[in-house]
Amino acid sequence: MAEYDLNSILKELNRGISEIIGIERVEELIKNYYEKGNRFYVKIGMDPTASDLHLGHSVVLKKLAFLQQHGAIVQFLIGDFTAQIGDPTGKSETRKKLDRNTVLKNAKTYQDQVFKILDKDRTNILFNSEWLNRLGATGMIELASTFSVARMLERDDFTNRFKNEQPISISEFLYPLLQGYDSVCMKSDIEIGGTDQKFNLLMGRQLQRTYNVGKEQAVMMMPLLVGLDGVNKMSKSLGNYIGITENANDMYAKILSINDELMWSWYELLSSYSLDDINLFKKLVQDGELHPKVAKESLAMDIVTKFYDENSALKAKEEFDKVHVNNEAPSEIKEFTISSPAWIVKALMSCKLAVSSSDARRLIRSNAVSVDKNKIADEQLQLSSGNYFLQVGKKKFAKLIVK
Repeated sequence: MAEYDLNSILKELNRGISEIIGIERVEELIKNYYEKGNRFYVKIGMDPTASDLHLGHSVVLKKLAFLQQHGAIVQFLIGDFTAQIGDPTGKSETRKKLDRNTVLKNAKTYQDQVFKILDKDRTNILFNSEWLNRLGATGMIELASTFSVARMLERDDFTNRFKNEQPISISEFLYPLLQGYDSVCMKSDIEIGGTDQKFNLLMGRQLQRTYNVGKEQAVMMMPLLVGLDGVNKMSKSLGNYIGITENANDMYAKILSINDELMWSWYELLSSYSLDDINLFKKLVQDGELHPKVAKESLAMDIVTKFYDENSALKAKEEFDKVHVNNEAPSEIKEFTISSPAWIVKALMSCKLAVSSSDARRLIRSNAVSVDKNKIADEQLQLSSGNYFLQVGKKKFAKLIVK
């Protein structure tokens, strides 16, 4: 019998959690692992609707990695079937369907990325097309008969769209049923997801009862990570995200850009610091004994180290300080080539330093443009053949080759 401190495990388990339904079941599963050696199954489902995972996804993955340390086998379900329907959760309109090739390509990317966080030896990768393709028309009708339209319309997003006379397709009603049916086929002990998934997560519990699986999964819900804008949940479509495969320098710099208030939520949900350490940092900042920027640097170092290593995190910090503190050029600068003679306005646009000719002229007039570290004021400047170092403001740089 292995020694364990259930209270300490549960304290860390509850870190950042919004809600657990069936906590007694979770406690029993962990106790049975330590006292009897019985492992249990935790389901996480992700539809491969985008090509990369971001830090918002890692909030749930981090909790799964913790559960793996205490007896869990993670059932990482790639919704290759359901992705072609589209999860209506939180949507104000019917989602566009994805083609099969895009789904499979994204699924391969997910498989490559999740093991940056999860233990590969304690993870089963599953695809729900395996059983949903076999369900057939008879099985689909039987599944649809387990739930009423009235119950479906209890979902806020469906209710709002119905009131606003916005279309709701029948396939969208099927989505939560299919997600719940996944739990039936997988015989999951626990399912974990975001707070916006509550309706779908509870569907798994109900259908496990309906189909007499012999168990009723507990449900764990994590808050949605607020993105770089400090307002909306992290989302690739909103551009407020940090991909878990972004290079260390970009990851570090983006973390430093978040506001001070958001930092504490990121500390709790993403960092490896203990809750006691986080509370100490927060108190030191409140008392004026620790600058918020220093606390944010520690957060950035911790996250980058997790996805890369300590040396990469240190180099990312050095690069950030070089550019943003010492106002020096970055170590790596993008290089562009255009033909001679090169009008400066065209050159700025070609090097992605200005979005339009009027923007380029405005930057020149505001004394924000330098060529080889010399400020320029001539909007008609022509660059002859040669190599040039262009800079706009303090943070935008490019190497230009004029041929």
